[in-house]
Amino acid sequence: MAIEKAKEYLKKYGLEDKVMEFDVSSATVELAAQALGCEGKRIAKSLSFMLDDKAILVVSAGDAKVDNAKYKARFGAKAKMLSPEQCENMVGHAVGGVCPFGINDDVKVYLDESLKRFETVYPACGSSNSAIELTPAKLEEVSECEGWVDVCKNWE
Repeated sequence: MAIEKAKEYLKKYGLEDKVMEFDVSSATVELAAQALGCEGKRIAKSLSFMLDDKAILVVSAGDAKVDNAKYKARFGAKAKMLSPEQCENMVGHAVGGVCPFGINDDVKVYLDESLKRFETVYPACGSSNSAIELTPAKLEEVSECEGWVDVCKNWE
């Protein structure tokens, strides 16, 4: 199960006990915000894209939308989201629980600047009813990301 994979990954940071599991779905930004009792923009959504025949994740704020021009300028290619089947196979988590923890080895993670405005954010943890609260700096460390990018709009 993907949540177990995420928890095992988080263990090396001593965070496996910080994973919250809900009795309700947190599969969308809106549902996650309801489950957590927070604003949707504080949900750190993980978007999966195909880049050079490999999957990448861009983790952004819940209210941010990918800006195609910014994405193309940063990555040199058009933003092409993975299908749910591709996401599960290539990333290692199903849509609704996609997160940067316990993913397949060849998946690169990028964090969008839209997250930096919050004290803490809530990414999922591999299932459609889980989350963890992290500071953006801790998310940067724990996600082992490639770095910060500015590829989103509508959040400023």
